[in-house]
Amino acid sequence: MAVRKKSDFPVSEIRRFIEPGPIVLVSSQHKGERNIMTMGWHMVMSFEPSLIGCYVWNQNHSHELIRKSRQCVINVPTSTMADTVVGIGNTSGRDIDKFQHFNLTATKAENVDVPMIGECHANLECRLVDGTLIRTYSVFVFEVVKAHAPKTPRTPKMLHYTGDGVFITSGPTRNLRKKFRPEKL
Repeated sequence: MAVRKKSDFPVSEIRRFIEPGPIVLVSSQHKGERNIMTMGWHMVMSFEPSLIGCYVWNQNHSHELIRKSRQCVINVPTSTMADTVVGIGNTSGRDIDKFQHFNLTATKAENVDVPMIGECHANLECRLVDGTLIRTYSVFVFEVVKAHAPKTPRTPKMLHYTGDGVFITSGPTRNLRKKFRPEKL
């Protein structure tokens, strides 16, 4: 491998290198009011139980719905939904019903009282298990209590945000399973 030549890079733009995962659509509901938000700041925190940490800005309409209901659904869109993902991120649930406005199908979840987005590749039903970071950092820690996904494709083309209105999509997969020690899989 060759050493790459580098120059100074603005620290305010490092997100393009370190975004934690694909863009997701988070659906929420409380007392009959529902919403969808576009989110890129999330991370897997544990496998068993399955915990996900999510940053939900306290000025976002979904913040209060999730905080009060203590639940949400993390919906994983594919790259074919890029325009919808951007549209959802550019609108407020205070003004419109995003399910209606973007022609999305609200499907019933099994373990939470929040609609799933039928058009998304996967749906993760979540319950808040740790709210100690909400007030200080707007970070919610959820346990995934039920997951829904088709058997194929196992890894669809997903969207990843790099800032400045630019997305990349996940590319072809490389199976390196044979190189892993079993306990590291």
